[in-house]
Amino acid sequence: MSDTRQQAQPGSATLTAKRRLSIGGMPSVPLGLLLSALAGVIIAILSGGVTIRALREALLANGHDGGWLTAGTALLALAAIAVLLPLVNAFRRCRAVRTAARRGDVVAARIARAEAGTYSWIALGYTLAQLIVVLVVQFLLANNQTVAKTFFFVPLIVKTFPLVLDAFWINVKIFVISEIFVLIWGLVVALAMFAPGPAGKPLRLLATAYVDVFRSIPAVLVIYLVGFGLPLTGVPILKDFSSTTYVVIALTLTVGAYVAEIYRAGIQSIHWSQTAAARSLGLSHMQTLRYVVLPQGIRQIIPPLLNAFIALQKDTALVNVVGVIDSFNQSMVIAANYYNLSAATTVALLFIVISVPQTRFVERMAKRDRARMRAGGA
Repeated sequence: MSDTRQQAQPGSATLTAKRRLSIGGMPSVPLGLLLSALAGVIIAILSGGVTIRALREALLANGHDGGWLTAGTALLALAAIAVLLPLVNAFRRCRAVRTAARRGDVVAARIARAEAGTYSWIALGYTLAQLIVVLVVQFLLANNQTVAKTFFFVPLIVKTFPLVLDAFWINVKIFVISEIFVLIWGLVVALAMFAPGPAGKPLRLLATAYVDVFRSIPAVLVIYLVGFGLPLTGVPILKDFSSTTYVVIALTLTVGAYVAEIYRAGIQSIHWSQTAAARSLGLSHMQTLRYVVLPQGIRQIIPPLLNAFIALQKDTALVNVVGVIDSFNQSMVIAANYYNLSAATTVALLFIVISVPQTRFVERMAKRDRARMRAGGA
């Protein structure tokens, strides 16, 4: 038996080696993907050339001329032709596949084929992006540049920018004050949702009902009810508030419900053993929340809190419902006077300027938190 096994072992090893060598085989050039990338690049370059020419003619027709126009046209043409670079690399890697195949080097051929496919997909990706840009520019140039003049009429934007900027500070004032009150009010509601024992049950029910109700009502409706309703009540002090104060109250009530849920999620994310350990040391319920649970929970909810504040900044544009002359309301007045919406574009750009950096900051914080959690888990 042992001799039979010894004789069978070399044969089985040879059979296994043959099977391993027969797997896969010599790779071929990804011709279909390469041709698709080539066709896409050709279409992108042709459409880009047509669009650049139309854009140049439109600028010349509107009195824009000079060396900067020629230089800009050249730069746009170079950007349109830049999609050729990954395609050239893809062709080179395809040649490397054939060279490796002639040498019989399977590993080199597979590496070159993978790189050729990667460069082909890169060319297709840049082609798609360029085609999207071309479609957007063609849309702006449509109907004798009517679309561009309606939304991006530069002389009107420059002329009305000081008015829009002055009104925009009203939006800034509203969301800065509202964010402070939302942080405080949301935490109060969240703590009420964790009121302990049978004595705290009414508070828990009221806090939960408040969150459910105000998360269900649109913010614009709350602003309308508070802004027009409270003055009609005739209640002392409340009836004498300014429109901006009513807006702050309405936004605090609405966004506070969402922030309370964020606080609740952060508190619940802390393991129960932390609370048990703190209570076993003699800390009360409020002391446990203050010194143990909240410091840990708030660190975890900073990114969603900042997202809620970014949404709050955009909601300040709803103040036009109660007649506050904010940036959006000012742009509507300008649009009614000039029959043009370029001032509204200015408002959008101002909101983009203050929102995009915060969005990137939130993403960076979230990425850092994920990295820290992975490091802790490792």
